Amino acid sequence: MSSYVPWNFHEPEPGMFNFEGDGALEHFLDLANETGLLVIVRPGPYICSEWDMGGLPAWLLNKKDIVLRSSDPDYLSAVNSWLSVLLPRLRPRLYNNGGNIISVQVENEYGSYHACDYSYMRHLFHTFRLYLGDDVVLFTTDGNTDRELKCGSLQGMHATVDFGPADDAKKAFDLLRRYQPTGPLVNSEYYTGWLDYWGGNHSTASPQMVSHGLQTILEMGANVNMYMFEGGTNFGYWNGADYKEQYKPITTSYDYDAPLTEAGDPTEKLFALRSVISQFLPVPEGPMPPPTPKYDYGVVKLQKVGDITDFLDILCPGGPIVTRYPITFEDAKQYFGFMLYRTRVPWEIPDMTSLSDPFNGVRDRAYITIDGSFTGVLERDHVRMINVTGSAGDWLDILVENMGRINFGSFVNDLKGLVSNLTLGVDILTDWLVYPLNIDGLIAENWPHMHRNHIIMAAQPESHTGPAVYTGTFKTAVTGDTFLKLFKWTKGQVWINGFNIGRYWPDRGPQVTLYVPGNILSNREMNNITVLELESAPEILLIFLIDRPIISKNDHGF
Repeated sequence: MSSYVPWNFHEPEPGMFNFEGDGALEHFLDLANETGLLVIVRPGPYICSEWDMGGLPAWLLNKKDIVLRSSDPDYLSAVNSWLSVLLPRLRPRLYNNGGNIISVQVENEYGSYHACDYSYMRHLFHTFRLYLGDDVVLFTTDGNTDRELKCGSLQGMHATVDFGPADDAKKAFDLLRRYQPTGPLVNSEYYTGWLDYWGGNHSTASPQMVSHGLQTILEMGANVNMYMFEGGTNFGYWNGADYKEQYKPITTSYDYDAPLTEAGDPTEKLFALRSVISQFLPVPEGPMPPPTPKYDYGVVKLQKVGDITDFLDILCPGGPIVTRYPITFEDAKQYFGFMLYRTRVPWEIPDMTSLSDPFNGVRDRAYITIDGSFTGVLERDHVRMINVTGSAGDWLDILVENMGRINFGSFVNDLKGLVSNLTLGVDILTDWLVYPLNIDGLIAENWPHMHRNHIIMAAQPESHTGPAVYTGTFKTAVTGDTFLKLFKWTKGQVWINGFNIGRYWPDRGPQVTLYVPGNILSNREMNNITVLELESAPEILLIFLIDRPIISKNDHGF
């Protein structure tokens, strides 16, 4: 088994470490050991993984001129602090110490990064040796090109490559031998599928192609780690993004068309791969465990609680930040989620006038409301201008959503929020009130289901447009996995029993449903659902809990 360790998940604030609950890394490794799994640990500090900022903490960007993934002193200071906490937790679990960790990766695909800083890689190598000792196998992973292997490999660490079934395995391993003349040939990321972007198609790779590629590798006597073997989910705000001529955020589902699905169920691809592996190694006897039961819990009716601007006093109890010009999420130390930027309309605009993002500074989507009326959306790289009207003194509210930081390439220092000025007509908008919104913290305390902080469920309002909060409840007799379908809802975020199950955007797709693991549900108490719809809710406020996923808009079930 191969497992990343995301730095930003375990150190959400400088010096604040989390190894409990979902962050219980040592417990996870011990469970793997109990089941007989050997583990390859990939602790970065950069991991990519289609994870926000490649696992690097966004608070690093508080240093405006920091050079990430380099020997920049500010960056190395933060890395040293992190590794001094993480690596001693791994050492007792190394294979040579009686544990199940057989190797540890240093950095990740560093040859794909522009810096090519050998001093940085040497620093990491010596730091890993300091904390883990001389006996553990340290290795690097890079793409199968000369440039990537040249910048990503380092003497003293075993070099490996990554590639998929469409690539020429012999050519890749011949190149690897130039940088790793001895020892095993390893493909440390053999791609069994691929990731999905919002607005793209669902990626697939046929079982025949993936199994044939695996057979080719094994017939060469090489070693392979499959990526992904089981799909996953980008719960909360943890998805990353790519930048390929434009910003491309990654979906909540990380099913990856993997041999085991997002819900952990076997697929045809798993059986095809198992058949190949059985020609080289013994495989467990007996039937494959069946898929776990999935449940259709039926229809849940929601109720509108109110517009997001109705709750600024409790979502931002410390009050707004007053600033002449917009500030970023990082300036406000709000690293995920949403911030609201508020100013006054400076003059009468009876005729349609452009509200513009002239420098492409919306990171990543901005939901515009004037005097309480939803006006439209500005979107990074896509929508740079909308036309608006209003009266002098009206509140102009801009709710900005961080859609996930870039996780690969040269643009991982991906600031969020309004990173440049907006203009109304030809005038720069100034004099902002900026509200960092603690939505997750409040929902974790069962808001708005508990009538605390003097918030009372509103009567059904007329308007379903613009950023607003909706809630509902449902009962279950069992607590099995299910899938949430938001038919005719537009875009937003969903929490169930306080757990953020991720972003939905069925209008853009390809993903339609959200995976709901059964362990967050209750069969003893009412289950609470909270929806933050950002654009437009349907006239009839219904959502559906169904027994199968729809991860492509082309699925006839949509």
